[in-house]
Amino acid sequence: MPQTIAFTKGHGTGNDFVVIPDPDGALDLSDDQVAVLCDRRFGIGADGVLRVVRARSIDEGAQAAASGVEWFMDYRNADGSEAEMCGNGIRVFARYLAEVGWADFDAPLPIATRAGVKHVTLSDRGYEADLGAWRVEQGDVLVRTRGVGAARPGMGIDVGNPHIVVALPDTDDLESLDLAVVPQLHPEPAHGANVEFVVPSDPLVHEGVGSIRMRVFERGVGETLSCGTGVAAAAIAVREWAGSAAPDHWTVDVPGGRLGVRMHGGHVFLSGPATLVYSGEVTLA
Repeated sequence: MPQTIAFTKGHGTGNDFVVIPDPDGALDLSDDQVAVLCDRRFGIGADGVLRVVRARSIDEGAQAAASGVEWFMDYRNADGSEAEMCGNGIRVFARYLAEVGWADFDAPLPIATRAGVKHVTLSDRGYEADLGAWRVEQGDVLVRTRGVGAARPGMGIDVGNPHIVVALPDTDDLESLDLAVVPQLHPEPAHGANVEFVVPSDPLVHEGVGSIRMRVFERGVGETLSCGTGVAAAAIAVREWAGSAAPDHWTVDVPGGRLGVRMHGGHVFLSGPATLVYSGEVTLA
């Protein structure tokens, strides 16, 4: 029987989401339903779905709920698959909670995800999410992408979800990428990975802040205008390549805008805008 639900459309630097309030965990969205909602021709259109559910109302949030965390971000990619974490999504999620009066920002707001509990605060860029500790994977992954010629080595970075970061020599190479085709990875990570392609700015560092440009292919989605965790992973990778003198603060330009990254105390922080565009209702088949 068809079911009508409320939704809000939001985005962070063009990485867009269908936000669905479901505080008591009453909805059980199938992969097909998520894919239809995200379809840009036959649905609302988005890179993914953010279901707003209380941590106590979803099995994956039980541990966080026991420690006092109220909200869980149930993030699904545009193909319906579950994802561990989304850096742009968690800022949009936080903005939604604030707009509907379900949370305030008198202190850092804890939000449970499949990658653990993350904390979001207000910042001069909009919202800043503490993505936690990162891990640099051992060994390169070869990445073959249409439009760039020979396969190139990529660095594996885990920021709660997996990424492969590939350095390109200049802007022309970045622009010539054909990300309508899935990049081929060898060896293929067990659970796939988002793939970021980066070009350093000239100069790389200005007044103590590093700067790069990036495009991204997100697993389960395709090319997106932005990827928050990918931006963090890209800044971490370039910092690793640049050596011990590299800065801890970075700006990353993506097709959808600019995001800030900083590393402090072993954690990586992502900051940027979160925009709510419109709200409505949709009937699920």
